[in-house]
Amino acid sequence: MKILVVDDEKLLVKGIKFNLENEGYQVDVGYDGQEAVEAARVGGYDLIILDVMMPRLGGLEACMKIREFSTVPIIMLTARGEDTDKIMGFEYGADDYVTKPFNILELKARIRALLRRSFIAAPDSGGERITVGPLTIDTEQRSAIRSGEHVELTAKEFDLIELLAKNPGRVYSRENLLNIVWGRDYQGDVRTVDVHVRRLREKLEQSPAEPDLIMTKWGVGYYLKAPKAEN
Repeated sequence: MKILVVDDEKLLVKGIKFNLENEGYQVDVGYDGQEAVEAARVGGYDLIILDVMMPRLGGLEACMKIREFSTVPIIMLTARGEDTDKIMGFEYGADDYVTKPFNILELKARIRALLRRSFIAAPDSGGERITVGPLTIDTEQRSAIRSGEHVELTAKEFDLIELLAKNPGRVYSRENLLNIVWGRDYQGDVRTVDVHVRRLREKLEQSPAEPDLIMTKWGVGYYLKAPKAEN
């Protein structure tokens, strides 16, 4: 598996590279956001780690540019750890974040979790196709199709819509979605869920402001609208 690590702190990059290579990953490095975008276009990476604060092009802007052509899982590194920074990272397309200073074991655990969810299942793993109204989810290929059109989703976006599609009509609270999709040890805010739902609506709804698929039950949570049973 191939990982790109980009941070302007060269000693930190060296340490991350050393630890990940010891885990068997192939690791490329960069030191600014522009390098990250250029490498992501041609590198064929399975995961990218981006620092938020970098020269030439910041990590958030680099993440947004990468999202224009790739759904590769992205972990953001932030020194501040403020909720606004984390939410902004998700708005720009990040899948996860780690706050500096961090334990390398935590970073490796986040990497494993994202790679496990983003990799295509083996052909004999029993993947299925789930259709709910105009939406079809392929759990083996980890792909989504809305009204015949393929929709590019990030790893976390797919995890979220897959859960909802497997249980149409069931309402999940934001806390439940955070625990199931991100894990009980995740330290993020429930607004993370709102950001991902908004991004899913922008990609899957014909009119994101008036959704007909991913619905809100006010004061409770979110659900995928189940098609009406035929008489």
